[in-house]
Amino acid sequence: MAAYDCDVLVIGAGIVGLSTAHALTRAAPGIRVVVLEKEDGAARHQTGRNSGVIHSGIYYPPGSLKARFALRGSAEMVKFCVEHDIPHEVTGKLIVATERAELPRLHGLIQRGREHGLPVRELGPAQIAEYEPEVRGLAAIHVGTTGVCDFGAVARQLGRLAQEDGARVVFGEEVTTIARRPGRVAVRTAGGTVHRARALVNCAGLHCDRVARLAGDAPGMRIVPFRGEYFTLAPERAGLVRGLVYPVPDPAFPFLGVHLTRGVDGSVHIGPNAVPALAREGYDWRTVRPAELAGTLGYPGSWRIARRHWRYGAGELHRSLSRSAFTEAVRRLLPAAREEDLRPAPAGVRAQAVLPDGTLVDDFLFAESPGMIHVLNAPSPAATASLPIGREVARRVTRLLGIPERAATDEGPGGFGGLGGPGGFAG
Repeated sequence: MAAYDCDVLVIGAGIVGLSTAHALTRAAPGIRVVVLEKEDGAARHQTGRNSGVIHSGIYYPPGSLKARFALRGSAEMVKFCVEHDIPHEVTGKLIVATERAELPRLHGLIQRGREHGLPVRELGPAQIAEYEPEVRGLAAIHVGTTGVCDFGAVARQLGRLAQEDGARVVFGEEVTTIARRPGRVAVRTAGGTVHRARALVNCAGLHCDRVARLAGDAPGMRIVPFRGEYFTLAPERAGLVRGLVYPVPDPAFPFLGVHLTRGVDGSVHIGPNAVPALAREGYDWRTVRPAELAGTLGYPGSWRIARRHWRYGAGELHRSLSRSAFTEAVRRLLPAAREEDLRPAPAGVRAQAVLPDGTLVDDFLFAESPGMIHVLNAPSPAATASLPIGREVARRVTRLLGIPERAATDEGPGGFGGLGGPGGFAG
């Protein structure tokens, strides 16, 4: 054991990485876990820059990883917030059809919600007004299990719990080199520190494909970053929205469209508008990293996305550059909204896995190779699903290392099921 500094290295201190560390320390007491994070704190990217919605799982096909883990994770997330006094609220949400062409998709969601066993109620215009007096639509559904919380606070609490159980979380340590030999992985950081472990878990989010390649693996996909641009309603106008209001999603694109979210602090977020980011951490148009942009532009999948979704993308770009156009999109749901009501809010960047043929990976995507587990696609609803995801990764790590588990982990057939699937590699 002297050849190792720890048993498991986890790269990334977002909510998935910290949930994995927490689950490992609970599943195998005494296991030595080190989490490496390049930023100076936890949850600085996807985890800390989203709308804070605890998703019900209604959007995701039965049997998919997103459905299974979101359905389980939403209830667990509420329980976790209660136990650790983290701000949260189960508000329910409306999914509203504003055009007749959307009604068949809305009815499809009703059926899917019932298949999932979710409390779904169909609403007409008058009933919509009972929930949201200022929202207009032809029909809607109310999903009772959706809520909001502070996912950044959840991630930090998971980090504290992992450290109480013996894990170490090290900030300001960017991984630059990964080498492996049979039974051992060595990682060097930008500061020159070397960490040796028996296994590595890649939870690097926006950089997960790059980390996989550093390790010598070919992930078969690339992260193409999409910036989600948000506004907030002016405080004096926040009363226009009581809870959560979503449009009927377009099944051809993985984004949910411009929606209205009353957060735990009472502020109302509006967005996101999804546009290509010019850097993996490109939170505005001014942030350009030429090497990263060249990698995106040089990837065949990026051009195939552009050809396939150019109409949708043109609309998103137009709303990004024109506040009046964005306001018009908001007014489809909230007619009382005015351009002057919208205040710019911090943006987020979605780490979207894209296959070489231009397919946007819709489900969670994970892959194994000797001594490693890579989390290759974990955008929304990964925060909602983070607790069961962490346990499942922990189960696979302990099995990889031959360590008996104490704590019960997720049951049921299949586990991740998709390991080694499209874009992955067999271990």
